[in-house]
This record gives sequence, structure tokens and C-alpha cells, in this order.
Amino acid sequence: MIVVGMGANLANRDGRTPLETCRWAVSRLDQLPGLRVRGLSRWFESAPIPPSAQPAFVNAIVHLRAESGQAPDPRVVLAWLMQIEQDAGRERSVANAARTLDLDLIDYDGLILDTPDLVLPHPRAHERAFVLCPLNDVAPDWIHPVLAARPATLIDALPPQALRILPA
Repeated sequence: MIVVGMGANLANRDGRTPLETCRWAVSRLDQLPGLRVRGLSRWFESAPIPPSAQPAFVNAIVHLRAESGQAPDPRVVLAWLMQIEQDAGRERSVANAARTLDLDLIDYDGLILDTPDLVLPHPRAHERAFVLCPLNDVAPDWIHPVLAARPATLIDALPPQALRILPA
């Protein structure tokens, strides 16, 4: 299972809202070579972390699966995610800045990896309700590769975080 976290809190240069940009990104993810979208969580709205005056984020989790038995290398998938962000108008400035689209590789078939370019599982996924609640929608039986815990268990351990389900 390949898990991609998605978020946006700025309209893009074409005027697409964050939710429209995220929906567009799901369609792009479904077109990646050798991969297909197998699950999409509900849409959530979350406050920025760390807290700031920037707009709320729209968030979701996308479950990707390889069409054949062999998935592309995770670094290749990460490069594809960064290209989709760029196509959506993302401009990288400072850490935690508002953005038109953010795609994070949360998990890659349980791979544990710590390199300068890629850390798997995502190092802060277990701390964020905006990752864990949508992940619980798509894959409640997923187990964190390092912490050996399901999303619901990790959610129970979180401090309060502002998160609400958006209407369908």
C-alpha cells in the first residue's frame, strides 16, 4: 500500500480553490505510470500546524496501488508527487508556508527508510490528525511500520487538534 497525504490552503494561479486543486491532484495521481488510486478518504479541514494566521487546509489521504506486482521506486514516486505540486503552482519558500498543494509520501508498502531525500514512513504522520483521521477512513487496518500501531490507536494518543469533515 502506498499512502499519499494531500493538503492545500491557497487558490492556485488559475483560481482553483484548495479543494478543487486537491480533486485535480487525485486525478493526476491516478494517471501515474504503473499506479492507480484505490482509495480516497473524506475531505477534512484542518488548522495549520504549527498554528499561524494562514488559511485552514483541505486534507485527504489517497491510497495508491501498483497495477502489476512491482511498484516504482519510492524516490521516483516522490519525484512525480513534487512534479504534480509544481504543476499546481506550488512555490517553495519557508517551512510550513501556505501552499497551493502539498503531497507527502506517508508510507510505501511498509518500507522503513531514512535518507537525506526521503524518510519513510513520514516522520510526523503519527503526530497529525489531518493525516491519521483520513488514513483511518481509507485503511483502518494499516499498521505504522515503526510504531506498530493502527490509525485509531495513534489518533487516541494525539493532543486535541482542530479538524472537521467537509461536506461531500
